[in-house]
Amino acid sequence: MRSVRARAALGATLVVAVALVAAGLAVLLVLRANLIDQADLQAEVAAREVAGQLATGTPYGELELDDDEDHPVQVTDEEDRVVIVSKDLRAVTGTGTPGVTPVPSASAGASLPPGDDDGDDDADDDDRSRPGRGEVSSDDPDFSDGTATVDRTTADYRFAAVEATTPDGVTLTVYAGAPLAAEQEAVNTVRGAMLTGLPLLLLVVAGVTWLVTRRALRPVEGIRREMAAITASEDLARRVPEPASRDEIARLARTTNETLTVLEASVERQRRFVADASHELRSPIASLRTQLEVAEAHPELLDLPGAVADTVRLQVLAADLLLLARLDAGEKPGSATVELGALAREEVSQRAADRIPVAVEVPQGGAFEVNGSRGQLSRVIGNLLDNAQRHAEESVAVSVAADGRGVRVEVRDDGAGVPDGERERIFERFVRLDDARSRDDGGAGLGLAIARDVASRHGGTLTVHRAAEGGAAFRLWLPSPA
Repeated sequence: MRSVRARAALGATLVVAVALVAAGLAVLLVLRANLIDQADLQAEVAAREVAGQLATGTPYGELELDDDEDHPVQVTDEEDRVVIVSKDLRAVTGTGTPGVTPVPSASAGASLPPGDDDGDDDADDDDRSRPGRGEVSSDDPDFSDGTATVDRTTADYRFAAVEATTPDGVTLTVYAGAPLAAEQEAVNTVRGAMLTGLPLLLLVVAGVTWLVTRRALRPVEGIRREMAAITASEDLARRVPEPASRDEIARLARTTNETLTVLEASVERQRRFVADASHELRSPIASLRTQLEVAEAHPELLDLPGAVADTVRLQVLAADLLLLARLDAGEKPGSATVELGALAREEVSQRAADRIPVAVEVPQGGAFEVNGSRGQLSRVIGNLLDNAQRHAEESVAVSVAADGRGVRVEVRDDGAGVPDGERERIFERFVRLDDARSRDDGGAGLGLAIARDVASRHGGTLTVHRAAEGGAAFRLWLPSPA
């Protein structure tokens, strides 16, 4: 029962079983009600026929009664004394008067009050009025269930009670029965057919559901096999088969392939990152080791400033790699409020030794606040200023201004600028343009990549354009707090 097919087959079978049981009960109830209605009608007709004869003054011994087994009849007077019964009626229940032997004194009956020919009696407490002389009650008869023994055969009957008043003013109640054997036989037949057919139908439903579910899940099995093969081979270039349908399975396959595409790109990026990092680290480590080995053999030849420079470069590169690793791991920026105008002034004030003084353009009285990590945003502005210092000829400027629902920080220089075709590539990791290939002057190619990653994780953007001074203009946009 742990498989989808088994659970689907069981669920469908249970639903169909409940529906069929409910429908079967409804059918049986409706069938029984209809058959009882027919029995009521037959009993009423038989009772009214006898009542009509009594109302016309037919003597008791000359009454024409239907077949005793089909419609047993019992007639009682106002005092519930038996007046007449069917010929072969031996016992009866359900009529209120169980006796089947006529009372001789009841044949005289009881007359209506003088002058009350229509049978109305305002003083009578009965709910219904008696019929007038020579009339049969027009009210709906009372129906009851009972049994009757006719010629030693006992069966269930539906009895109808109809009142009639003889011409002599005697009010009699006629009980006529209609057999329920046909109703019971029909209900039992239908119930037996349902009980016989229900297990077979449920078996068919379970089998069909099992086969249909198996066929429907066949693409899922194909996806599973392909994913298992991809896991075993570690070949992320492979893709799972996509069904031609437009259902959930097809969407699952497409989503799986999209996930594999992103995973392949991520793994490839990680491999390239590791390879580039190893390549970048090899040079300063090798240079530092060479200097230390030379110094060990010839202390007088130790290039101490060069060793310090290589160590600093190695430290900066390691810090950049660690930051990128944290960003790739999904490290979320803080939620502190940072004032970018003050942050830009602070970053510039710490760069007094820069080759070119940096001009700061921040409007007075403005509040340029964003939410994020102060250290990471300071790193972004610092990386942009380092990049501008490397490429500028005479001027570097940083400006802060409001921009729509956010804040824009722009760093400009008057250098050669960035060619249109390279304006996206420069944000890739370990990418240096031709004029920045020098490892001493051009850096490792991680500054702009770090800056864009930090901007993206703060919900902002970082783009490059042509500055009015002719060089590059890097625009950092960050959303204002909600």
